[in-house]
This record gives sequence, C-alpha cells and structure tokens, in this order.
Amino acid sequence: MNKVIIIGGGAAGYFTAINAKENNADLDITILEKSATILQKVKISGGGRCNVTHACFIPKELCEFYPRGKKELLGPFHQFMTGDTFEWFEGRGVPLKIEDDNRVFPEANTSQVIIDCFQKAVDKLHIKVLTNCGVNKVYQQENQWIINTKRETFKADKVVFAAGSSKKVWQLCKTLNHTIVEPVPSLFTFNINDKRITDLLGISVPKATVKITNTKLEASGPLLITHWGLSGPAVLKLSAFGARVLADKKYQYNVEVNWLSRPTDKVLNVLLNLKKKEPRKTVILKSPFTEISKRLWERFVLFSEIKSTQNWADLNNNQLQNLANQLTKGVYNANGRTTFKDEFVTAGGVDLKEINFKRFESKLHKNLFFVGEILNIDAITGGFNFQNAWTGGYICAKALAENNN
Repeated sequence: MNKVIIIGGGAAGYFTAINAKENNADLDITILEKSATILQKVKISGGGRCNVTHACFIPKELCEFYPRGKKELLGPFHQFMTGDTFEWFEGRGVPLKIEDDNRVFPEANTSQVIIDCFQKAVDKLHIKVLTNCGVNKVYQQENQWIINTKRETFKADKVVFAAGSSKKVWQLCKTLNHTIVEPVPSLFTFNINDKRITDLLGISVPKATVKITNTKLEASGPLLITHWGLSGPAVLKLSAFGARVLADKKYQYNVEVNWLSRPTDKVLNVLLNLKKKEPRKTVILKSPFTEISKRLWERFVLFSEIKSTQNWADLNNNQLQNLANQLTKGVYNANGRTTFKDEFVTAGGVDLKEINFKRFESKLHKNLFFVGEILNIDAITGGFNFQNAWTGGYICAKALAENNN
C-alpha cells in the first residue's frame, strides 16, 4: 500500500487527497494540518460564500487571468477545466451558479457547503486529517520520505506540498534544493490620501481605466473608493499584474484614473454640448454621466476651478478642459497598500521551472509534488486561484494514484 502525506490542509490539499483516493482505493493518505481548524481560507473566501471558480470555459482565455503561471497552466487546463469543476461539485450534491460578473458560487450562498462536501468525502474515503501537526523537516531516506512533525515522525512513499503561502514551508522546500521566488503581495488596494476622494467611502463607478504612470501597467473594471483610497476589481487586477513592479517602487507611485473609460476629447464634447443646450443650469447640481455619482461629480467640478454657483454658460475653455481631465486622466499619488489579511494572496513560491506540470511533480525529486499557492502561481480576484487549486489537485491526484514508488 502506497503511503501519501499531504502537507497542508487547504483547498488544494483536500481536493488532491479526495481525487487520489477515488482513483486508487489502496492509497493510505494523511493530511497534515498545522492549525487546529480546517479549511479556514475556504470558509472566509468570497465574503463567506466561496468563489469556487470563474465562468471562463476556454483554456487559453482562462490563462490570461494569471499574471504568474499563464504559460504553465495552459496544458493542465486542457485536462481539468471550469466545466469539470462544475461537474465535480454538482456530482457531489453542491450545485453551482454563475453570477452577473461571471464569478461562480455555490447555489447555497455559503462556503460551508464546500467544507461539508470535502469533510464528507474525506470521512467516506477514510482519509486521515491530523490538526495541530506542523511539519518541521522533510527529507529522503533510501526510497522513502521522512516527515518530522511536532507530534510524530511519518514515513511516506509520496509527499505533496499543499500548504499555500507559508514561509516556513517554503523554507522546507529550500532544504530540498527547490528555488523559492521571494513573495510579494499580489492583491491589494492603493493607499491614496487625496481630497478629491476623501470621505467618499463606498462610492463606485462600473467601469474605470486605471494606469500606473510611466509603466505599461493598465487595467479596466469597476472601481471603488475605500477608507484607504482606491480598490475594486480594476485596482486589484492592476495590483496582481503589477505586483513585482509596485514592490520595486516600494508602493509609491502615481495612478492615472479614467473614471469613465472614455477618451478625453469625447468627454469634452459632451461638456461643450451641455454648455450649448443647458447654459443656465448650475454645473455642480447634476452629473451628465450616469456612472458618476452626485457627490463625486461635485468634487470633480470644484477641483476643476469651477465655482459652486457657476452655470454652464459661465465656463471658459480652460475650466471645461480641466473638468474633462479630472474625469478621464486625474492623477493620484499612491503611498502604501492595504491587503486583504484573511484572503492574502502573494506572488511568489516554488519556481515553476522546477515543476513537471504534466504531473505537478518536482523535477528534482521523484514522488514529490506541489499544488496550489505554494507554487509561484497567482491570479486576479474572481475565483481563479481556486481553479488553479482544483486543476493542480486533479492532475497531481492522478499521478499519486499510479501504483509505483
């Protein structure tokens, strides 16, 4: 009987264990979980609803959402894709639904159904889960793996690292001669202290274009004003793709925001037409753009050197140009970042060059595997990081199920 130790009790670890045991009932699988509780990241993900995957069903298109891992995941996605994720969960009594933004959640609207699904499968398949069992050392002795923990020492034929973004586990990987790409935060909000957006917490626009000045970094999508500055899908996407660049800048940079995702000249034309059609109306009272709320519009007007009492007819060309610029290319100084502490995602981990992605196995050591966020793979927000976990777990499980040592 082949013994398998899975280090890390997260989504990728459970998914790997369940699929491996279903492929080979003779496997003796133990999951070692450092904490006292299980699947906590699954529990809090997606605001407690678990954003299981994303409704993108073409492998090449799905890869575009991964700043790191895009090339390596193309082949794996042809083996286990979004549609397979739907089939896997729905076949185990967890129906999924696609929301308007293409994020996928359980129909039950709670992450607990995912946790219960995993727990039920683990119990049924007699997969052992040991909590409070942090790993201190992993090494090879003859043809076996030795895993030292706080509780006891284990022997295994195959080992899977599925511990996510754990500095301690990355250090263990280094002892096995694997290269670790140093981690930096991947999903974070931009800390901006600017009077144009101060006290406008919660105001959003449906589609903005955000750029980091003097770089090629640009992203579009919903934009949200927060306590700290700017967030929302547009900013989070930009933070993911720019993770390394922004870290090198020590999180001090300028952000150019087009709140309307429209060319400046077209916005200026709208303003010029308003001056002709509604000359006696007070500029500050109503935004001509439905995307821009009244309070945000007021800020842009005042910061364009337009008085609160001025009518459209009163505006000169400089004021109109200033207003168009505020709406389409306002520059904001970012100084620092705020991360989602519970849903922390990093760019970094085991170097992808050292992994055989046909098996998610180490190229340096036979029968040593890596799945999930321990690898230098990460994605933008929206269910993509979970899809990486399911795909890697499925492929790794097939390799584990093979009757060889």
